[in-house]
Amino acid sequence: MPYRIKRYYGYVIATIFSLILPFITIGGNHIFLLSFDKKQLHLMGTAFDMQELYMMPFLLMLLFIGIFAVTAVGGRAFCGWACPQTIFRVVYRDLVETKILKLRKRIGNKQKEPDYSKKENKMKRLIGILIWTLIASIAAADFLWFFVPPEDFFNYLSNPLDHHILIGFWLGVVAFLVYDVVFLKEDFCIYVCPYSRVQSVLYDEDTLQAIYTPKRGGEIYDDNHDKIVFKQKDLPNENNECTTCEKCVTVCPTHIDIRKGTQLECINCLECVDACTTVMGKLGKESLVQWTSVNDIYNDKPTKILRGKTYMYIVAIIAILVGLVAMGGTKEYMLLNVNKTTQLYKIKDNGHKVENNFLLLFQNTESKKHTYKLEIVGEYAGKIKIERFKELTLSPHKLAKKVIKLSTTEKLVTTSEKDTPLTVMLKAYAVDEPERVVVYRKAVFIYPRADKLK
Repeated sequence: MPYRIKRYYGYVIATIFSLILPFITIGGNHIFLLSFDKKQLHLMGTAFDMQELYMMPFLLMLLFIGIFAVTAVGGRAFCGWACPQTIFRVVYRDLVETKILKLRKRIGNKQKEPDYSKKENKMKRLIGILIWTLIASIAAADFLWFFVPPEDFFNYLSNPLDHHILIGFWLGVVAFLVYDVVFLKEDFCIYVCPYSRVQSVLYDEDTLQAIYTPKRGGEIYDDNHDKIVFKQKDLPNENNECTTCEKCVTVCPTHIDIRKGTQLECINCLECVDACTTVMGKLGKESLVQWTSVNDIYNDKPTKILRGKTYMYIVAIIAILVGLVAMGGTKEYMLLNVNKTTQLYKIKDNGHKVENNFLLLFQNTESKKHTYKLEIVGEYAGKIKIERFKELTLSPHKLAKKVIKLSTTEKLVTTSEKDTPLTVMLKAYAVDEPERVVVYRKAVFIYPRADKLK
């Protein structure tokens, strides 16, 4: 099966996955959602609030290290096989322009642009842009669904005047996709995307990539990359197998000649491999352009997929995953911030009672209502009491502020030199699920020096 057909299957799977993923929920939470509206990160069915976004660095590291690892092993495989830019260009160029509108004669020639001076082609191009705009609208909406959940997105669309920022952002993404895919085209990959510049650092002699075999095909270019062979009869050796048909050139979406060697513009789509395989197959020979490594072609060494560099990437990815799981395991199902008020303490009952005031911010991060209680645990349980707080009921994702008093009538400290800070452990929990929805917070209780008390 040609690599092009395999890529098409990959594109279909990636498209279906990206369209379905925003709609999948576990316990009311999405598989992945970075909601700026609700200030939450949903990850594998667990909701993390803004105060818990310590997960994001791990996700970003996993993304970049993962792409770097793929590049070190398989070159720009991500670009050719999974990048939205490549998928969008294939849909517009190969499906809309070539198959539907017949603006291009065949998929195998990506170098020759349609003649838009003809009135018929101008009309077809306009139709093509309209078709792509419709597709881009779906793609832009799908992109936004990872930041605004679909259920909210469609609800907001019913009241566009109340959500003009969302609508404007959506239309802006659509406009960018139309400009990018219709007019900028593969120049985005060549000049805009920084990934092509990064790849030169990540490649080594075992990196899989599309490579021309000069030992069999013959040298087409000199050392300055000036073309010296235009016809088969001009090849240095009569045994050289290249037919100079240039199918590998005309099929290239980024307009390069793979026979020059490794180039930044190559996105590893392997169209050139398919083209040469077809031509050489008719002659009963193996393709001159293969997806292999420099070691295999030039150094006669077997390609090592598992090597020092790949082991390092595997270790790094495992470490990130362990960190991600460990940090995810510290997820709290409610949020509680404890802040002391400006007054250090109050002395009442003629010096027999000490009070400290605290401002507590409760937040219910769950999708159901909870009633919370608060108690003191640890060393000062029974010695320090909570006043002005019995219980608090919060609806899903709501928050509330409460001022509480911690007081004591016991002699906790006998020093007369200075006031003493005491660390009091507070336990807050949901009445209906005390084992799961529970947090512990420290509060600094200031106890006055002995000469201020009786």
